[in-house]
Amino acid sequence: MSHHSVHIHPAVDDGVKRGSESFTGGKLYCHCSSNQVEVTVDAQCAHNHVCGCTKCWKPEGALFSMVAVVPRDQLRVTANEDKLEVVDPAAAIQRHACRECGVHMYGRIENTGHPFHGLDFIHTELSYDEGWAGPEFAAFVSSIIESGANPDDMSSVRSRLQELGLPPYDCLSPPLMDAIATHTAKAKGVL
Repeated sequence: MSHHSVHIHPAVDDGVKRGSESFTGGKLYCHCSSNQVEVTVDAQCAHNHVCGCTKCWKPEGALFSMVAVVPRDQLRVTANEDKLEVVDPAAAIQRHACRECGVHMYGRIENTGHPFHGLDFIHTELSYDEGWAGPEFAAFVSSIIESGANPDDMSSVRSRLQELGLPPYDCLSPPLMDAIATHTAKAKGVL
């Protein structure tokens, strides 16, 4: 498989859009044709990335999801909240999805001891608003094999990610891994 034929995600396959520093948020919508769930975000997103994990919502045919974080207090459901349900109550990230179309609208961590508590996870491609920060890296790349990707194609996948300017990791990016380690060290009293 040539890396030019690898389709990562519709929002990046034709190049990564970097966003606008003056952008201050927008609205996200589920895929229902009527009575859409609407989520309003009053902040620019951070740490946007493509993710290969098997938990994140992916558009049809995408190898990766595209997910970012926003401050929890900057996100609110502004229409049809009654259509949302938590996909997996046992998961660390409580993914709130529309029970009609299946789209994950946001993910929230309720565990106050988790390093990312206070941040909500969003999929910026659910917005019509322009200016969201673009993805910066690829996380959990090897996990796409668990979703059915051919292991023999992984070299091509990683080459395509590099070509798009999305360094591939089989964990999170180094700054996010540092944040997790710092949180853990502080909780243990090491820092």
